[in-house]
Amino acid sequence: MTETWYVVDPADHHALVKAAYGHRGYTEDESEAAARFCDMASTYGIRTHNAIKALHLDHLFGSGSGGCVPGAEVEKRPSRFEASEIWDAQNKLGQPVAFDAMERCMVLADKYGIGQVSVDNCFHYLWGGGYVMDAALKGYIAYTNCTSALAEVVPFGGKFPTLGTNPHSWAFPTRDAIGFPVVIDWATSMVAMGRVQQFKREGKALPEGAAVDADGVPTTNPDEAVSLLPFGAHKGYGLMLIDELVGAFIGGSLPTLRGRPKPAGEKSSANFYFQVIHPEALDAGLFAKGRTQTENVKAVMDDIMGHGNDNANWPGEIEADAARLSREAGGLLFTAAEIDSFAEIAGECGHPAWDTDSLPKLET
Repeated sequence: MTETWYVVDPADHHALVKAAYGHRGYTEDESEAAARFCDMASTYGIRTHNAIKALHLDHLFGSGSGGCVPGAEVEKRPSRFEASEIWDAQNKLGQPVAFDAMERCMVLADKYGIGQVSVDNCFHYLWGGGYVMDAALKGYIAYTNCTSALAEVVPFGGKFPTLGTNPHSWAFPTRDAIGFPVVIDWATSMVAMGRVQQFKREGKALPEGAAVDADGVPTTNPDEAVSLLPFGAHKGYGLMLIDELVGAFIGGSLPTLRGRPKPAGEKSSANFYFQVIHPEALDAGLFAKGRTQTENVKAVMDDIMGHGNDNANWPGEIEADAARLSREAGGLLFTAAEIDSFAEIAGECGHPAWDTDSLPKLET
């Protein structure tokens, strides 16, 4: 089936998104970081976390509702560990905090072999894969997780949603081996609530094991689905708990309070965790046949994809292909419906809107 894309100049996209955040009261630096993130998400084909979704979430839970504080200053808390930093984001916009934290981890990794930054009182940073991919492109192994803005997921064997869709994101500097970083990035629910809403609009049944109704009974009817289930049953549940427990050690809120009114004295904000490892810190120097670390990584990856596994893909390959398509098209790719959504954003902040009649088109 042929799909029509409209090609938007990256500079025009950046200017519109930056103007939209600025219109909502964010500082120059915050708006620049938010636009940089949205540029990155659209370059790599992450339509679930592009500018439309980012600004919608900001309206619902961020600057539109007081859940995020434009212009907030990050406070660095005391830590007795030289390779570790603890930050209080004071409900600052998530994207600039995440970029800065990952950059700081890289500085620490250059000095100590490993660096980590824990962040309390955060607002959602959106697509964690983008931050770790950025670090991997600079030659580092990187990881991040975060607690989600809402508790929408039922624990394995439970009936009431007390967990977020809590994502994990890893990236590895494998560009020399395969041309792009391996990026392992996933939420820990079987589907997102947005996918449930999509299936409802399209009149489609949900996959088995994706959601439960108000009584905690599994359902495939999107009209009855009120909460999500972990992917992989107890295995996804365990991965989901990692985010919550790491967040709890940082200072995290009770998960059922996020995005909801909170009792006096309680918190309702999310947490971020970032870690970067310098590859040389892992190098034992004992590679077979005298290979270097880089040569050994390629040899291992070639072995994995050998033996008739020609049709297998690397995590991050779809994103790399999307970036290649964007480069070849000369811009960022959006559907007609997305262009209409950007027109609404432009109207909100008084920025010139894009017109599908004047934009280049690409058929795929």
